[in-house]
Amino acid sequence: MASPQIKHGLEIKFGNEYGPEEERAVLDILHKNAPTSGEACIQFEKDFAAYCGTKYARACSNGTAALFLSMVALDIKPGDRVITTPLTWIATAAAPEVLGAEIDFVDVDPVTYNLDPAKLEDAITPDTRAIIPVHLYGQCCDMDAILEIADRRGVAVVEDSCHALGGEYKGRKAGAMGATGCFSFHEQKNISTLGEGGMVVTNDGDLFERVALYRSHCTRVYGRSTKYCSLDEMRFPMGKRFWWQDFDDTGYNFRMTDIQAAVGVEQLKKLDALNARRIENAAYITNGLKGVKGLRTPTVMEDCKHVFHLYPVMLDPDSLGINKEDFVYRMLHEKGVRIGTHYIPLHWTTAFRNRGYEPGQFPVADSVGERLVTLPINPRQTREALDYLIESIRSL
Repeated sequence: MASPQIKHGLEIKFGNEYGPEEERAVLDILHKNAPTSGEACIQFEKDFAAYCGTKYARACSNGTAALFLSMVALDIKPGDRVITTPLTWIATAAAPEVLGAEIDFVDVDPVTYNLDPAKLEDAITPDTRAIIPVHLYGQCCDMDAILEIADRRGVAVVEDSCHALGGEYKGRKAGAMGATGCFSFHEQKNISTLGEGGMVVTNDGDLFERVALYRSHCTRVYGRSTKYCSLDEMRFPMGKRFWWQDFDDTGYNFRMTDIQAAVGVEQLKKLDALNARRIENAAYITNGLKGVKGLRTPTVMEDCKHVFHLYPVMLDPDSLGINKEDFVYRMLHEKGVRIGTHYIPLHWTTAFRNRGYEPGQFPVADSVGERLVTLPINPRQTREALDYLIESIRSL
């Protein structure tokens, strides 16, 4: 069968917008020979930390790298346990798992689909070192409850804020409440840095130093740019004043390029306006789908600013008269609208079934996996496009 035509700009991908500002930024960096992690990265980090209200920010290659560097900064190692939600992209759980940690999933709240704090404390063990709440679809978790439990039990909180840049919880920005906050600038996120990119934010100077070091091979350069080392300090027989590059440990290369960062500086300026359009479009869809039996639209919690990276809809096949698979298929092939299926619960996946998990262990996440779809939402959608989306759903 031929691929269906996607109508009215209702594709899921490419939620970001680029304009002449980003084009000028790219050309400016090209004229500077496009360095890696230079002045543009420093500016992007400074602006990003200011936006989030944190002391520090460090740009990196993607959101997965941000999560991984946070785990490294916390010294997560074999034998440690890390708690997260099964309803997320695999990077959330993979970041600690590839360091040897064991993953403990906690079921989700049936209204927000975020990690349920009421089920969190029972999952904490003496070996639990970190909790990774995911601000799913753009709405923050119940952070007061999560932080209270974590503080009392001596466990670090790392916010997976990859969906929620610009989102807020009781006036605090997503990512600014835990030990670290992790962000993605993938092409589908609310802003992007040429397809990939990430950021770690924190108020902890020691964690920031570890993130910064491990992001770039744990390199320290002594000499002209920083300080001179004595012979005794370096134990190297070249005299008392010389340039020397040392490595604190074996690290990684997760740097961001200046050309990406320059685009990020411009994208960040537009973020609030882009998010405002997402929020407006989400409200329009919600209003347009009122009264459709068997379809539950998102609940925005009173103390949150939901920035709608995705627009989740829960289906009741009995009332709707169509199941999830047929809904997705017919919307695509009859209406030309691509519907998302975010996410397959991680305990269903081969990776975590091989680690002892199985479907049915987390009933709410299981129900979400079976019945939830995500509708296309982005800042470019016109009222014509939104009306077409709404009427297409109603017609089924």
